[in-house]
Amino acid sequence: MQERHILISAATSMLIAIACGAFGAHGLKQILSTDMLAIWQTAVQYQVIHGLAMLGLVALSTRYDAKRLSQIALCFVVGTLIFSGSLYLLAITGIKWLGAITPIGGTAFLVGWFLMISLALKKDKF
Repeated sequence: MQERHILISAATSMLIAIACGAFGAHGLKQILSTDMLAIWQTAVQYQVIHGLAMLGLVALSTRYDAKRLSQIALCFVVGTLIFSGSLYLLAITGIKWLGAITPIGGTAFLVGWFLMISLALKKDKF
């Protein structure tokens, strides 16, 4: 993933997260139960966090290995699709088995953060 692609992915993710947050707060408030609305908000929260993290990766692109930053970004994109995506679907549909998919996305997030730690530890100067 090139720097431009990471930026596009980050901006797209943030656009969707903000739209989903607003939709949840206004459009779904009367439709979903409190528990399902909390699940929806968790999906939004994790999507925002990792969208912002991808923006941070773009900011670091001149200082760190582009290949490793791309790997981290890919983990965050996959994590968002699986983690937040499964929670959005669970909240809307109530299909409980979707919750079993969510940890796969969480694992992708953790791998991305681990890769970032390892990248920072390898860097001689900041």
